[in-house]
Amino acid sequence: MRLKCIKLAGFKSFVDPTTVNFPSNLCAVVGPNGCGKSNIIDAVRWVMGESSAKNLRGESMTDVIFNGSNGRKPVGQASIELVFDNTDKTLKGEYAAYNEISIKRKVTRDSQNIYYLNGTKCRRRDITDIFLGTGLGPRSYAIIEQGMISKLIEARPEDLRVFIEEAAGISKYKERRRDTENRMRRTHENLERLTDIRDELERQLARLERQAQAAEKYSEYKKEERELKAFLQTRRYMHLRDKSHNKHSIITDLELKVEAGVTRQVNIDTTIETQRLRFTEVGDKYNQIQERFYAIGADIARIEQTIAHSQDRERQLRIDLEQTEKDCREATEHHQQDADKAEGWQAELLMMEPELEILEEEAELSSEKLIQAEEAMQAWQQEWDTFNQKAQAPRQQAEVQQSRIQHLETVQQRLYSRIEKLDAEKKELVLGDVEDEITELRERVAMQQEELEQYRLQ
Repeated sequence: MRLKCIKLAGFKSFVDPTTVNFPSNLCAVVGPNGCGKSNIIDAVRWVMGESSAKNLRGESMTDVIFNGSNGRKPVGQASIELVFDNTDKTLKGEYAAYNEISIKRKVTRDSQNIYYLNGTKCRRRDITDIFLGTGLGPRSYAIIEQGMISKLIEARPEDLRVFIEEAAGISKYKERRRDTENRMRRTHENLERLTDIRDELERQLARLERQAQAAEKYSEYKKEERELKAFLQTRRYMHLRDKSHNKHSIITDLELKVEAGVTRQVNIDTTIETQRLRFTEVGDKYNQIQERFYAIGADIARIEQTIAHSQDRERQLRIDLEQTEKDCREATEHHQQDADKAEGWQAELLMMEPELEILEEEAELSSEKLIQAEEAMQAWQQEWDTFNQKAQAPRQQAEVQQSRIQHLETVQQRLYSRIEKLDAEKKELVLGDVEDEITELRERVAMQQEELEQYRLQ
């Protein structure tokens, strides 16, 4: 049994479908570092059923799918197909008749793994079972990679035993024995579960038997209850029938009384209707009389209101007449008094005419003097304006001098402060320059004081 070719598509660096042929038993794959030599071995192990991403130099099983590059987009799935030559009939059983054995594995981005055996879907277990005892497998000694020899040399006896059993072809029997033991163990577990189920069913049967007995008793009691209910209903029916006969006779007597009452009711209704007609006629007459009563009452009220208004008007006119007569008498008296005053004023006017002529002459003289006084006033006003203009310049000079006085006082205060400061420094430092400066400042202060006095005098 020999590997003829490998078909890669989307697996790691083999993004494009690639076929690697092995024409003879001895073939070599050469190339620079990073060209994908190790990816071919990883592809073989992956197809044989490798389930550990760490052994394939990845973190998850989807890392074997091409993840894209600068010039290519990532793909959605990866597939590897191995084609074996089985002309030597290495594989036995149902596949012994095939000259070629095709094994294919495909994985998608959602971590779905699909295995194919000669184009038919199968399980991973079917792939591993075919190669048991042939030396092929995801971690068998037939696939030798870097560090494999050192692992074999340094391996423990238990690990070496696995390789030896695989080379001797007894691994498949051990695998079958392990499967059989697992099936037997599962069968024992199933038997134990069946025993538990049987015990549970027996308990349920006992409970159901008790329930069946209770159901039988319930049926008997129910039957007895129905009989008793029927007897009770019969007795009740007979009692109700007797009561019905008695009630029927009572109802007959009451119907006769009702008919007699209806006859009396008809007579009474006829009498009521006659009385109602009479009441209607009397009501109409009463309404007419009441309407006339209300109309007459309204006329009486209107006439009374007119009489009251006339009386009030007469009373007001009488008061107005008395007031008018009183005003007339007062006006007559005032007229007589005014006439007396007019005669007195006429006599005084005749006496005052000579004085009036004299006053008129004096008024003419006074008006001439007033004109002269006004002319003198205008001349004085002009002189006053001129004086104000002349006095404006000294006032401005006085304001300037006042501002200079304030400035000199400020400078004086500043000099006093500096002198006090220098006196304090003099006590700490005895220097000739400081004394000279103090003397000079005192002279300046004296000069400023003299100048200030002069300004104040001005």
